[in-house]
Amino acid sequence: MTRLTTSCADLDDILGGGISCKQVTEIGGVPGIGKTQLGIQLAVNVQMPSFCGGLGGKAIYIDTEGSFMGERAQEIAEACVEDISEYKRFLHKDSQACQGEIQGKDVLQNIYFFRICSYTEQIALINYLEEFISDHKDVKIVIIDSVAFHFRQGFEDLALRTRILGEMALKLVKLAKMCNLADFFALQGGFIESSDN
Repeated sequence: MTRLTTSCADLDDILGGGISCKQVTEIGGVPGIGKTQLGIQLAVNVQMPSFCGGLGGKAIYIDTEGSFMGERAQEIAEACVEDISEYKRFLHKDSQACQGEIQGKDVLQNIYFFRICSYTEQIALINYLEEFISDHKDVKIVIIDSVAFHFRQGFEDLALRTRILGEMALKLVKLAKMCNLADFFALQGGFIESSDN
């Protein structure tokens, strides 16, 4: 199975070698532990050549919280370019033999960014993704940060919320398998509601 590196050897080991294509990978946790950072890292890493753990493709980044930072993506990309150059020198690979390598200045152009401001926008975008990806066959990863954000607040029907999130997940799993994509979801904390019954 094809995998995408996270750029963290320990995390790659935990994930069995990185983020798998044709599957959904979910990372959850409290605010501030680095879920957005990891999502941005993956949006850059997917552009790396395969000999460096990338997929040589582009990313779709769906930001529901307003936390994506273009400057941070640029910093990661520039560090990534340096790492690739160093790795090529180590392997004695010449630049012409490594076509399609990532360029720091181009990294943001290779991330299709969608800012989502409501759960209805999110549902509409998930329904549109198959068409978008069929028109952009170079997409290799879909990142959603955070998948449940708009469903946590002001969404009182818990059964409906669970059903909609489940349907979105099924669509994304189907899309991952059909298009050989890696899907990455960031989840805020535990998605568990408590009740006073």
